[in-house]
Amino acid sequence: MTTRVCAIHQPNLFPRLSTLAKLHAADIWIVLDSVQFTARDYQHRAWLESTDSTHGQWLTAPVHRPRGRDTTLDQVRLADPALTAHRIASLLHHYYRTSPRWTQLQPLIEATAAAAAHTTNLTELTTLSTNLLLRHTGWTGEIIHATTIPTRSHRSERLADLTTHVNATHYLCGTGGATYLNPQPFTDAGLTIRYTHPPDIGILRTRRRATSLWWLAALTCQELNDLLWNQPKATITCPQ
Repeated sequence: MTTRVCAIHQPNLFPRLSTLAKLHAADIWIVLDSVQFTARDYQHRAWLESTDSTHGQWLTAPVHRPRGRDTTLDQVRLADPALTAHRIASLLHHYYRTSPRWTQLQPLIEATAAAAAHTTNLTELTTLSTNLLLRHTGWTGEIIHATTIPTRSHRSERLADLTTHVNATHYLCGTGGATYLNPQPFTDAGLTIRYTHPPDIGILRTRRRATSLWWLAALTCQELNDLLWNQPKATITCPQ
């Protein structure tokens, strides 16, 4: 049987390196947009740092939750698309224009800013920002949204149902999910759980909340690969 690895993760705005590497190690990413929006997470914001790490700030997309705290990610709307587009373009230009890799990153940033100006759907915007980073680093996998798939309601059962729906053989579990995951639904479905194991390296701890754009701007492709956990498909290939 051919191995088919599935990663399930909420859409983030220009996600962290740990998230990008996890998705990069999968054959298919299921965008978990059927869960509750969390304002303190990375679903509508990204932490920016200058390439020399002397200063940083949040890039935040103002949002509207039509159902209050019960709003799911697919229901969240951008409160001010024009302001969001301006913040993306101006702040990322300010932070990363001096990077020797700016000419490679600029098209990704401009495409995301343009999308922000023409959509009110947060998930659409954040999925695009992540997809652009994945394609930029050589990923060739598939993307599907969880809201299109019927599942059971319990957390681990939902993840197993999603993995089964896309005909995956393996579910890729990050360090956060490992703390709560119940393996039984996966065992019952004949699925294998594969856990990610990030290396215990100082720079990964001190820069753990930084957007992947910081890593792509500050480090070479080889330096990035040296930091990634041991996942065969996680090898990053940067454009020349």
